[in-house]
This record gives sequence, C-alpha cells and structure tokens, in this order.
Amino acid sequence: MRENLEYGVVRAVAGCLGLMPRRLARLAAHCLAVCVYWCFGRLRRVGARNLEMALPELAPKAREEILRGVYVHLGWQLVEFCRMPRWTVENTHDWLRTEGLEHYLAAQSRGKGVLIVTGHLGAWELSAFYHSLMGHPMGMIARKLDNRQLDAYVNGIRCLHGNFTISKDEFGRGLLKAIHAGKTVGILMDTNMTPPQGEFVKFFGIEACTGTGLAHIARQTGAAVLPGFMLWEPDERRYVLHFGEEIEIPRTADRAADILEGTQRCTTAIEAWVRRYPDQWLWIHRRWKTRPAGEAGLYGK
Repeated sequence: MRENLEYGVVRAVAGCLGLMPRRLARLAAHCLAVCVYWCFGRLRRVGARNLEMALPELAPKAREEILRGVYVHLGWQLVEFCRMPRWTVENTHDWLRTEGLEHYLAAQSRGKGVLIVTGHLGAWELSAFYHSLMGHPMGMIARKLDNRQLDAYVNGIRCLHGNFTISKDEFGRGLLKAIHAGKTVGILMDTNMTPPQGEFVKFFGIEACTGTGLAHIARQTGAAVLPGFMLWEPDERRYVLHFGEEIEIPRTADRAADILEGTQRCTTAIEAWVRRYPDQWLWIHRRWKTRPAGEAGLYGK
C-alpha cells in the first residue's frame, strides 16, 4: 500500500510539472526548493559545513548564496526530468547543446569503451539522457530504489533512447561486460565510500574516501576516461553537456599505485569543474564522512 501511494504521488507531481509551461514549472520548483532549504535543517548544516571546509576563503554570505543555489538547481533538474519523456532533437535545440563532443568521439573511436567521470554536479540526470537522444546511448551505474514501481518508472525514462543501467550490486561484472563490448558508461565518482571499495585521495585538499572501480577497470581494459557534466550556463540560459579532455590512467608495474593515482586524477578533474560551478554541486552530501583510521569525524554528532 505504501509503495502504491508513493508511486501515485510521484506520478502525479511528475505529470503536473511535465505539462506546465517551463517557466511556471521552474517557478514552482524554486518555491519548493526554498521550502526544503528551510525545513530540512540537517541537510542545510551539512552543506554549510562542507562549504566551510572546502571553500574557507569565501565569506559566509557567499557560501550561503552558493548553498541556496544548490537547492534551486535541484528543483530545476526535477522539472526537466519530468519533461524528459517529451524531449526530441527538435524541441531541445534552443536550450540544450554539447561542447567538447570531439573529445568523446575521439575516445569512442578507439573501440575499447569509454568511461565518463561525472558527479552530482549540474543536471546529472539530464546528461546521459540528452547524450542518448543525440544518438550516443550509454550505461549508468545506479542503485535500485526501494520502491520497485518507482525504480521501474525512473529507469524507464532514463532508458527511453537506448541507455541502460547497471546495478551497483553488479558493478564490476556489469561494467566489464559493457566496456569489453566497446560501450560508454558514466560513473558518479563524488560520493563518500568506505574501505575496501574506496581509497583516500585529496578532494578540495581534504582526504576523501573515493571509489577506485573506474580507475581499476580503465587500467585493466584500456578504456578511455574523460569528464562529462551537464551544466546550466546562466549567460546562455540553457544547459550545456561538457566533455573535457581525456584523463590518462597510469599503467606501470605498480598496480596499486596506478589505481590510486588514477582515482586522484579523476577526483581532481571533478573538483576543477565544481570550482567553476560551485552552486551546482550537491554540497548537502556528507562527502568527507569516512575518515582515515584514528582521525576524528568532520561533521560532529
């Protein structure tokens, strides 16, 4: 009964936002974002703490403005996700575009598969969908939602144009299979992990436990690795899917060192993009929760 209720509410909200004019839907999402910002104090405090640690050079007021922006961009992403079933190449032409596609095409042409380093920056749900809409389907690593109906609904939208999902429970096997077939897979590499799935690398100068699976697979298979992010460009008033230059993963006799260095390079690339668009990253996630042995937690109680 609860699953049916949750599913019904989500479908109703999605239907309303999907049918509203975009400007009106964005306004509604903005108001919802403001309410969430003020009603969920724990998330707000996590975001403030993360910004304090990562960007200490900014004034408190500037960090607060960044944090408010995070909620607004999340609201806008919700609007677009609800509208994605109606997207076509023609009706997205004026407000979505790709930059750096040559980096992706060069990587793909090598035929060894492509691993996209991405994160919870910008409109991550839109990026893979738009890429597939433009004729480049790809895979996504995704955790199954507890509500099976919602999981099927969300993945049904994600995969409308040839995309496919790989469950986190089958991360290694599913990823290897896709890469050996020469496919493209995007991996969100900016979430807190725990050993042994993660190793500590620097993120904003702070040790952050980070998943090493991407570097491991890239080193093993020779797959190309490059960053990709769908970001809102205020000057253009549209989203742009950016592909950066390829990230080289070391391949020396020291396997462990190569994987650690490769993971650091990917994390450094994510940080560079977050610094460019700070109000579009998910600061409300406890990215630095896992600490090296013997080190005190950074979030208090």
